[in-house]
Amino acid sequence: MSKTICINSFHKNYEVVFDDDIYKLFKELVNEERFLVIDSKIYTIYFKEYIDLGLINKQVFLIDAEEQNKSIEYTQYLIQGLVANGVKRSSKIVAIGGGITQDVVCFTASILFRGISWIFIPTTLLAQADSCIGGKSSINFKNVKNLIGTFYPPDKIYISLIFLNSLTVNDIKSGVGEIYHYYFYSSSHLIHDFHLKRDEIFSDRSLFFPFIYESLSIKKEVIEIDEFDRGERRKFNYGHTFGHAIEALTNYQINHGQAVSVGMDLANFLSYKLGMLSKENYLSMKAFLKVNFPDFQFSDFQIDAYCQLLQKDKKNINANLICILSRGVGKLEVYEMELNSTNRSLILEYFHTEFIKGI
Repeated sequence: MSKTICINSFHKNYEVVFDDDIYKLFKELVNEERFLVIDSKIYTIYFKEYIDLGLINKQVFLIDAEEQNKSIEYTQYLIQGLVANGVKRSSKIVAIGGGITQDVVCFTASILFRGISWIFIPTTLLAQADSCIGGKSSINFKNVKNLIGTFYPPDKIYISLIFLNSLTVNDIKSGVGEIYHYYFYSSSHLIHDFHLKRDEIFSDRSLFFPFIYESLSIKKEVIEIDEFDRGERRKFNYGHTFGHAIEALTNYQINHGQAVSVGMDLANFLSYKLGMLSKENYLSMKAFLKVNFPDFQFSDFQIDAYCQLLQKDKKNINANLICILSRGVGKLEVYEMELNSTNRSLILEYFHTEFIKGI
């Protein structure tokens, strides 16, 4: 498998290269001016033997892929380690892991010496199909998700589908949530192919290639015309405003992509109730989304706590919620919603009735 996607960026143009020879690639990427930041689980499964045998004698920083590590404190820890080990303006950081590893390394690289080079090898489906391009870093601050961040793309991205074999089903579902999100944005025909072959693809994960490629191609078209989230790219927040609040409300017991799946379904439900989306279209889209829902039940949905989390969203204007609603597949709109008693009741109705139907 050899395929490349070229991304045009204000900062610098960069490439996504699909390459399954991860060990050859790993050795080629490392030289005297490169530092490695590796997800601790990925390190143990794929790279520990290489480093322990001294085949690669480099400074390695391990990171646990936990939400609390997307923090200023961990960034400071990483910078201290890099400085102590002689990092220079000409150095490069190689990040190997999922979205949390990406966020921390991207943010660190963007502020160290006012910007040093970095390379990303995404190891989760979510990172491969979505977050690896676009140049965003997002760091949590004082219990607010993704409050701090920068735009700073890597020099290059290498995608190997081999990493997908070590992911849990829920990890895969997290990535599928983002793939669906791009397909609903663009009305891609591949969503039907994926839905029909879902079990086969989950079993043989090399079959994800065309769906990852399509997802990145859809995102590429938008980020090249709106890199900094000022126009069309805002529609990529579809499902995310509601999904981020679900993640926080459950203390991250629900992973990002599955929370986004629920968030898209909630956005569609609100669109239906507000007269923007037909019931037929709502139920049709739900058929795709519900199989990707988390196995989770709210014993008592906390509507006040949920709305408070929604109100903390960085995209809001004054007291109103800025979210993305739908008029159908490929027809998303930026919508300003007041969190009044009527809309709060609709959200509560969704979690008491519609969310249950999906699990």
